[in-house]
Amino acid sequence: MSDQILFDKSKAGRRGVTFPMDDLAEHAPSAWLPERFLRKGPLGLPEISENELMRHYISLSLSNYGVDTGIYPLGSCTMKYNPKIHEDIARLHGFDLHPFHPQEMAQGTLEMLYTLGKMLEEIVGMNAISLQPAAGAQAEFVGMLIARAYFLEKGEERTKVIIPDSAHGTNPASATLAGFSIQTVKSNSIGNIDMGDLMKVMDERCAAIMLTNPNTQGLFELEIEKLTTLVHHQGGLVYMDGANLNPLLGLTRPGDMGVDMVHLNLHKTFSTPHGGGGPGAGPIGVSERLSAYLPAPTISKKGDQYVLDSDRPKAIGRVHGFYGNVGILLRAYAYIRRLGSPGLNAISRNTIINANYLKKRMEVSYPATQNRPCMHEFVVSVKGLRGKGIHAWDIAKRLIDYHIYPPTVNFPLIVEEALMIEAVESESRERLDELADTMIAIRREIEEDPSLVITAPHSGGLHRLDEVQATKRLDVCYREPA
Repeated sequence: MSDQILFDKSKAGRRGVTFPMDDLAEHAPSAWLPERFLRKGPLGLPEISENELMRHYISLSLSNYGVDTGIYPLGSCTMKYNPKIHEDIARLHGFDLHPFHPQEMAQGTLEMLYTLGKMLEEIVGMNAISLQPAAGAQAEFVGMLIARAYFLEKGEERTKVIIPDSAHGTNPASATLAGFSIQTVKSNSIGNIDMGDLMKVMDERCAAIMLTNPNTQGLFELEIEKLTTLVHHQGGLVYMDGANLNPLLGLTRPGDMGVDMVHLNLHKTFSTPHGGGGPGAGPIGVSERLSAYLPAPTISKKGDQYVLDSDRPKAIGRVHGFYGNVGILLRAYAYIRRLGSPGLNAISRNTIINANYLKKRMEVSYPATQNRPCMHEFVVSVKGLRGKGIHAWDIAKRLIDYHIYPPTVNFPLIVEEALMIEAVESESRERLDELADTMIAIRREIEEDPSLVITAPHSGGLHRLDEVQATKRLDVCYREPA
C-alpha cells in the first residue's frame, strides 16, 4: 500500500536527485555488461521530488506504533522503553569490530562480554553462561541439546521432557527438535503446576521439565522447591524459561530454587530492542554439572587476557557465529551497569506493583482468572461476553481506535478468550490509568452497542483484516503497478 501511494503521487519528469551525465556515461553498464543483461525499458519507479518523498516516509513513521509512542501491554513479551543512551553506546568507536578482528586487538569487547556473563551468572544464580544464543527460543533448544548430551555421556536413555500447560509455547518445539517426546502436566485450581499430576508422569525416562516461572498467567510457582526436589530425585533436570524474569530481579534467583538451566531474554528483562526477526540475544546459564556442555567457544580470562576458549571437548558445538550479537549484548551490559543491584531490585518491585495496580483497576469489568496477587502480568477471560458476539480479538481491535496497542489474545491456551496484560516498570501511573479507563470504556460499549466493538477498528487506512488468510497466504512480493 505504501508503494502504491508513491505511485499515486508520481508525476512525469519530477526528480528527487540528479547525476552528472558525463560521469554516468563513463561508467555506463553498456560499456561492460553483456547485451542480454541490459534493461530495455524504463525502471517503472515513481517520479517524485525529494521533499514529497520525505513527507511520505515521515508520515508513515508517525503512523507506526512502538514503545516510543505509547504503552505496549503485550503480555508474555515484556515490551518496555529502550534507553536511547544505549544506542549511542552501541555505536561507540571500538565496538564496531570486524568479526575476524584478532582476539588480542578485541580485548575491550571481550572484557565487556566476559563481565556481562559474570553479571548474568550472579543475577540468575548459575555457575556458567553462554552468550551465543540469538533468542530465547534458540536458548531453549540449546538447553535441550545440553540435556541430551549430559544423559548420553551418563549412558542413561531418557526420552521425554515434561512441559506444564502453563509454559511458553516454544518449549514443546524446542524439546521436540532435540529429539525428545513431550509429556504435558496440568495446572491446578490456583494456576500453578498440579504436583499430583506431575508425580504421575515423573519417572526415570524423564530428561527434564521445562517450566516458566512466573508462569503464563503471571503467577509464581509456590511449590517450586518441592518440584525441583522431585525432579532431581528421579535424576532429571529442571529447565526454567526465563522470559518472565522481569519481576524476579534482585528478589530471588532460579539457581536458588534448584533450577539447572535458565535462559534470559535480554530484550525483555534488560531493555534491549526486540529483534523483529533481526538480531536478538538469549543467553543461557547452567549449573556446575552442565557447564562443560555449553556451546563453544566461551569467553574466559587467562592472566590479564580475555580469550575465546574452544578447547571444550564436551561442548554441544557452536550455535551462533563469532561473539554472538554483540550490539544487543552491549546494550544489556550498559543497562545493568547503569542500574546496579538497587536498580534491578527496583525494576522487579515496580513491575509487581504496576501489574497488581492495573489488575485491581480493571477487576470489576474484567475479573482476572486467578484471585491472587500476580507478578508481572495477569490474564482475564472474556468468554462470558460470547453471548453478545464478543471475542477477545474484538476488544483488542477496538483498542486500536484508542491508539493503544492491544494485549496478547487467546494465550495461554488453557484460558478461553484470554486477554494477557503486562504492565512493565517503565510505565507511569498515568499511562496505566489511561489503559484501564479505555478498557472500562470498551466494556461499557459492549453493553450499549456491541456492534461498535465487533466491527473495530474504525480508524486508520485498514479495518478488520482476515488474519488467518494473511498468515496462510503471506504475500511479501513487490509487483509493479499495471
